Amino acid sequence: MDYGLLIIGIALLVISYLVGVKKQTWLLAGFNEKMIKNKSLLGTITGMGFFLPLGLIVVFNSAFNYANEGTVLIVAMLVLLTAVYIFINRRLLD
Repeated sequence: MDYGLLIIGIALLVISYLVGVKKQTWLLAGFNEKMIKNKSLLGTITGMGFFLPLGLIVVFNSAFNYANEGTVLIVAMLVLLTAVYIFINRRLLD
């Protein structure tokens, strides 16, 4: 068991809760608040669509060892990030 990955996974799950459920979008850096139509939807999509699955994948990777786990983690992160980025740019920006 890799405890460093476990701590990172738990931190991602906490951020997922804070952003997705509590709607604390101030934790998200790098977006212009004036251009976002619906901050609540931004929190839900980012928290539940990016941070939650990524946190679960990182916790899984910390508990189990398998071949190419680093590659799987990076590919999953890039796919999730791309999907959330495209959704936000098409639906939430003015």
